[in-house]
Amino acid sequence: MVRRVLTLTSGRIALVILTVIALLAVLGPLLAPQNPLATSDNTLAAASGSHWLGTDHLGRDVFSRLLDGSRVSVLGSLEVALMALVVGAIPGILSVYLGRTFEWITLRLADTLVALPFLLFAVAVIALLGNGITQAMLVTGALVSPLFYRVSRAATLAVARSPYVEAALVSGASVGWVVRRHVWVKVLPPIAVALAQTIGVGFIIVSSLTFLGIGIQPPAPTWGGLLASDLGYLSYQPWAPLAPALLIMITVWASNLLADAIRDVSGEAGRAFVNNRKARANRLDGPEPVSTGGV
Repeated sequence: MVRRVLTLTSGRIALVILTVIALLAVLGPLLAPQNPLATSDNTLAAASGSHWLGTDHLGRDVFSRLLDGSRVSVLGSLEVALMALVVGAIPGILSVYLGRTFEWITLRLADTLVALPFLLFAVAVIALLGNGITQAMLVTGALVSPLFYRVSRAATLAVARSPYVEAALVSGASVGWVVRRHVWVKVLPPIAVALAQTIGVGFIIVSSLTFLGIGIQPPAPTWGGLLASDLGYLSYQPWAPLAPALLIMITVWASNLLADAIRDVSGEAGRAFVNNRKARANRLDGPEPVSTGGV
C-alpha cells in the first residue's frame, strides 16, 4: 500500500510534509538557534538575522520557540491517534465475534463517548489528575475512539461472512487466528485512512488545548500557546500569528491529504487504480501500429 501511495502526487506531497514535521519534532529542540526560554530586553522585535521570526513580548526568540514546541504538538497528536486506535479498533473487530452481549455493551459505550464534548471532558479530567499533556491526550484519544470502532466494525462485518472466514471457523480455528490471518488484512486500509485523519484531528486538539493553556504550563512553548500569546500583541506584530497558524494548517492539510491518498489506492478504488495503471503501461509499451501507404 505504501508503494501505491507513493505513486500518487498527493501521497508524495503529504508524506514529505509529514516527514519534515516529524523531523522537526525529533531535531527541533536541537536545531533551535537560541534558548527558547531565555528572555531579553529586545521585546517585540521584527524579523532580523539574529531573530528570524522576531521576538515575543518577553524578548524570547520566536523561531526557537516554534522549533522547540514542535515536539509537544507532534507527540500529543500521535498520543491521540494511537489511543483512539487501540481503544476503538480492537473492540470494533471483536464485537463481531464475541457475542451479542459484548456487541451491545461496546455499541452503547461508543454512543456514549460520541455524545461527550471532548474539550470539556478533557478539562474535567485534567482538573482531577493534574495539568499534563499526556493525561489530556489519552482522555481525548479515548473520546475520539468511536471513529475507529465503527470503521473497524464495518470492515469486519464486510468479511466476517466470507466463505474462507466461515470455513476457518468451522475447521476449529480460533477467533484470534482468524482475525490475524484473514480479517486484519481487510480491515487495515480503512483503519489507515482513519488513523491519518485522526492525526490531523490530534493536531487541532493539541493546538486547541494549549491555546487555552491546558496541558502545558507556560513558559513551555507549543504551537497553540504561541498562537495565543501572539494574539495579545497584534497591534505591534500583526504578522506574528502567521507562523504557528501556518504550521498547524499545513500539518492538518497533509494528514487529510494522506488519508485521501490511502483511500484512493485501497479497496475497490485501489484495484481499479492499479488496473488502470497497468492498462496505460501496456498501451505505452505496446508496438506502434504500422501504417500502410496507398498504392
